[in-house]
Amino acid sequence: MTLRCEIFPHDLDAVVDFYIRVLGFRVTQDERDDPEPYVALQRGSVQIGALARAALADPAARRPPAGTELVLEVDDVTAERGRVAAAGWPLEADLLHQSWGLTDFRILDPAGYYLRITSRAK
Repeated sequence: MTLRCEIFPHDLDAVVDFYIRVLGFRVTQDERDDPEPYVALQRGSVQIGALARAALADPAARRPPAGTELVLEVDDVTAERGRVAAAGWPLEADLLHQSWGLTDFRILDPAGYYLRITSRAK
């Protein structure tokens, strides 16, 4: 089993730029010129589909505890944090070693989706 997430941003171009430039994803399908603009992105086994939709009245509704937290596991969380910082992207929470044994940091994508980038469980 694998997991593919679908997100629904207002500004599809900003989301595509973020996932490519900041997080190192690649585009696997680009239908931005279609009547229902859609882009598929992938990095490793992580797949994210983005379908353009109207802006939310309150983008904060996407954040926990009522919204969703997308958790991305990486081999080197410190290097990922460096990649995000080098891209000039703001952190919601910096690197922190959690009580459950993993280290993570948190960011928001341009559409307001809350991402936790974490070390892998051993």
